[in-house]
This record gives sequence, C-alpha cells and structure tokens, in this order.
Amino acid sequence: MKPTRSRFSRQPSRHLKERVVQSLLLLAALSAIGVTIAVVTILVVESLGFFRHVSLRDFLTDTQWTPLFADPRYGILPLVTATLVVTAIGLLVAIPLGTLAAIYLGEFASHRVRETCKPALEMLSGVPSVVYGYFALLLVTPLLQQVIPGLPGFNMLSAGLVIGVSIIPFVSSMSEDAMRAVPMEIREGSYAMGATRLQTSLRVVLPAALSGVVAAYILAMSVALGQTMIVAIAAGQQANLTLDPTQPAATLTAYIAQVSIGDVAHGTIEYQSIFAVGLVLLAMTLVLNVLGHFMRRRFRETY
Repeated sequence: MKPTRSRFSRQPSRHLKERVVQSLLLLAALSAIGVTIAVVTILVVESLGFFRHVSLRDFLTDTQWTPLFADPRYGILPLVTATLVVTAIGLLVAIPLGTLAAIYLGEFASHRVRETCKPALEMLSGVPSVVYGYFALLLVTPLLQQVIPGLPGFNMLSAGLVIGVSIIPFVSSMSEDAMRAVPMEIREGSYAMGATRLQTSLRVVLPAALSGVVAAYILAMSVALGQTMIVAIAAGQQANLTLDPTQPAATLTAYIAQVSIGDVAHGTIEYQSIFAVGLVLLAMTLVLNVLGHFMRRRFRETY
C-alpha cells in the first residue's frame, strides 16, 4: 500500500522557495547597510581632500565661512549655529503641538474624529519642502514683520516656525501610536484610583509611553536638521554667526544646496567643502540617534 504523503513532509521545492525568500530578505537587509557604508565612505574620502588644504582646527574654531569669496575662510561655526537655532525653533513649535495632538487623538477623540484628523494631520508631512519655503517667505515673514518691525526678509525665525509645522506629523503620529500601545489595564487601574481622564493621560499613559514619545522627538529633530529648501528659501544663504533668530543665516543644508546647484568646478576645494559640511551634518545626526537609543532604553527600563 502506497503511503499517504503528508503536507508537512519535506518537500524539496518548498525548501528551495524558503531559501530564496531568506536570501532576498538578507539581501534587502544588507543593502541598507551597504548604502550607509557607501555614503559614509564617499563623505570621508572627499573630505580628506578638503582637509589637506584646511586644518581641522581652523575648520572647527574659525568664526567665518566664506569659501566662495576671494579671501576664503573655512570656519564651520556659523553654519552649525544657524542649523541649531533653526532646529531649536522648529522643536519649540512641533513638540508641544505634536504632543498635545497625540494626547487628544489617543485619549479623548472619538473613533470618527481620530480617523478623520489623523490622516489630515499626516498630510502635512507630504507637502513638498519648496512649498513650505515659499509659504515661509511670502506669508509667515510678512506677518512677523507686522509684529517685529525691521525684521529682514530672510530670517531664521520664519524658517524655524515653518519647519516646526512641517515636523508636527512626525511627533503626533509616532507619539499617538506609542500611547495607544499602552495596555488598557493601566488606564483602568488609574480610573479605579479615582483619577480623571486628563490625569490618567498626563500622569500615567504619557510616562508609560515615554520610550516611543522620545523616539518621535529624536526623529523630528533629525528631520529638522536635514531640512534644506525651507531654510534655503526663507533663512537666506549668507553665513552669519549669530544666535539672534531674527537675523538671516545659512545652515549646513542650505550651503550644500547652494554649492551643488552653482558653477563650482568639480574637484576644487570649494566643491570638496560640501562633503566636509555633509560629514558634520552626518555626525550631528549620528549623535542624536545614539542619544535617542540610550534614552529609549532608559525609559523602557523605567516603565
């Protein structure tokens, strides 16, 4: 009598398919690592050519950045300062508004309101940065000039405010997902102790979801650091070492965009300077990601 073949028995064709799928998944994972290594390698190699002409000390301590002038200076501090000022303004807008929106959508809004408002809010992240840039230049800046007389047409304040609006979806969406992942038993325990819904949201749910909320903040900060067209259009392209947000200044990304679309010859020190600037931007983003990783681990262990 011929034995019946079980569907769980070893089948060479199925085993081959599994190996193919596993190989494709491994290739996809390695491709992401390979792209990262390639980006870092290109930045480092091209930056080495730049640092053969410019000392690292001058690059990190000089207060002027004029690589395209007749008397070039290569101090990165003006670009870094402007980037941090614009990013700080954006976070001051995005973190409070995004967190409050997440609390409302996750804890107070009805299902119909949540399903309507959340996609509409996330659509902000799909607006092209060029549109945001002209929105800042043509609408936000004139409104600010009515409040702040003498405000220049290009300024970091307008660019930072619009960047904050553009990164609100990153804060609100990820924070709301983290809060909704908190088990309902924790909320019910808080209600049983006599806490109101607002007290439960702020003192129980938000601390319990702090790991995901911090991750949202770090992602929003990284996105703000990498914004290009908003700052290039609204903040200006003149390197200026200042902490005054009402002044024009050029950020790291704005300078890269300025040189990349200009008439700078390939292989010159001016061209190689964009890779040195990109390397600084990559280092800042890496520090943020490492800091976010440790903060998420800490809050995850706490709660």
